[in-house]
Parts: sequence; C-alpha cells; structure tokens
Amino acid sequence: MKKTVIYLLMLLAILTFNFNFAHAANDRPKTELTAEQRAELNRITARVKEIRAMDKSELSREERKELRKELREMKKQANAIGGGVYLSVGAILIIILLLIIIL
Repeated sequence: MKKTVIYLLMLLAILTFNFNFAHAANDRPKTELTAEQRAELNRITARVKEIRAMDKSELSREERKELRKELREMKKQANAIGGGVYLSVGAILIIILLLIIIL
C-alpha cells in the first residue's frame, strides 16, 4: 500500500511539472476577427500606447489609480475579443482524477 501511494505521488509530481500542455495549446489555428472587433482592438491598442507615452509623474495618486483600472478593463476586453478557454495544469489533473474515479 505504501509503495502505491509513493508511486502515485511521484506520478503526480511528474505530471505537475510537465509543461507540454501550454505548448500544445498554441498549435490551434487563429480565428479571424470581424471588422468591428479589429476596430475595437485598434482603439484599445492606441489608448494603451497613449497611456504609456504619458508623463505619469505629474499625476495624482487617484489619477494613476484610475489609469490602472482603465488598463485592467481594456485588458479584459482585449482578452474577451481574442476568446479562448484556458485550463491550468491543476485543473487538468483534477479532471483526470475525477474521470479515473468515476470510470
């Protein structure tokens, strides 16, 4: 029984530190964006460049905070336009273990 537990822990450690999952996710073909999505993405990109070019040393703390919030929102919008579902290695392991237990 102890050997089985040790082998399972070793297998779990090997699967946890195997980063081939991320490489396989990049092999999918890119989907084409619509003209509306491209325009929105270009608007976001232009605004980010504008914010990076700003002299932030003259801004107050609240203004810098607002810029960070705006950048976070734009990042969420850009990720939503790109789409995609991402699973972490831990989530994949839990799914596999649940499938093994069920089946």
